[in-house]
Amino acid sequence: MASRPRTTNLRPEAAEPHWNWKRALPAPGHSGVDFETRVDFRRMRDWRLQRAQAALRASDCGALLLFDVNNIRYVSGTKIGEWERDKFCRFALLTENREPIVWDFGSAAVHHRLYCDWLDPSSCRAGVLGMRGTIPPSFGLMKAHSEEIMALLRDAGVAGEKVGVDMAETAMMFALQEAGMRVVDGQQIMLDAREIKNIDEITLLNQAAAMVDGVYHMIWEELKPGVRENDIVARANEMLYRMGSDDVEAINAISGERCNPHPHNFTDRMVRPGDQAFFDVLHSFNGYRTCYYRTFNIGRATPAQHDAYRRCREWLEQAIELIRPGVGTDKVASVWPAATEFGFPDERSAFGLQFGHGLGLALHERPIISRLVSLEHPMEIKTGMVFALETYCPASDGFSAARIEEEVVVTDTGCRVITHFPAEELPIANKY
Repeated sequence: MASRPRTTNLRPEAAEPHWNWKRALPAPGHSGVDFETRVDFRRMRDWRLQRAQAALRASDCGALLLFDVNNIRYVSGTKIGEWERDKFCRFALLTENREPIVWDFGSAAVHHRLYCDWLDPSSCRAGVLGMRGTIPPSFGLMKAHSEEIMALLRDAGVAGEKVGVDMAETAMMFALQEAGMRVVDGQQIMLDAREIKNIDEITLLNQAAAMVDGVYHMIWEELKPGVRENDIVARANEMLYRMGSDDVEAINAISGERCNPHPHNFTDRMVRPGDQAFFDVLHSFNGYRTCYYRTFNIGRATPAQHDAYRRCREWLEQAIELIRPGVGTDKVASVWPAATEFGFPDERSAFGLQFGHGLGLALHERPIISRLVSLEHPMEIKTGMVFALETYCPASDGFSAARIEEEVVVTDTGCRVITHFPAEELPIANKY
């Protein structure tokens, strides 16, 4: 297994190498050019591997065995398509001072040997496990791979140490333990690594947000009576894929009487004059994701709808004003209303409505900000974090509601908002 020396200087300020926070954050487009420094993918891959190995070194584990496709991509820079996201058909092994080994789906391993020149070809292996149980454990694939992994751990000198596993099929977990592995939770180690982004990751997140800026302008133009929620979802999907999105994970489209309570989906409901409607666009560009809500009214708005929007915006701005390095997530969550103040019986029932969550290769990374968890278990906000803040306010009419979300990058002195479609006041589409 080939290895090469890695630096481990992962101070928070290293999140923006060669970057001046006084400048605007870049959203440079989709292509590489010779006359500008844009996203440096080699630098980003090295940064991510260094972060993962440093987090492993800081833990009590000797290795990480990864089945979560986001973690596999983070440490190895490999990805074979969104179809494999929930199949449990890929895995990777990481130790402190060696390159990751990736087991991939059939011919994808051969492809990696040809095109992933940052990996040793011998570290790209074909492998298959249970594919969510469709290949029964009795066929022996899980047993064979578990024994193969243990042999690699012995070669690395860490076979007797704990191994952090992020997620796995139950049968595979049993097979690993039967092969002699001391399995512990590895997801926390990987989330430690992924919480700070470098400038290349931030640029990709900013570019992804810029694409949604354009989608919201389209929605503002298209919202009119007779248009259905699913029509907007279809047009947004097409536009994002044409702009270069690699995965439109979901688009929430909620209008009229469906706004309260928030159902987190879309239907074929037609929007009507005076409806309040909100949307959430979740997609990724080179793997880096958005979570980006906006609320509109169709044609006109009532005083109750304006008031809901105003309060929703105030709660959001109060949170944004607090974002800076060293602040605890409890302080941010404390400025949001308690669940009972906006019509919910308890914080569990209102979870995700007044909410903050990290963004990266996954939709939900660190930090998580919520009255449910943050008041008693705060996390520290750090330079280089990127996360979304979202608020929700039901209207006094009993069915309308406002939902707004901004994505922020934590700088050395505060934060930058990277979601730019105007949201300071309630946008009214096709105003009468």
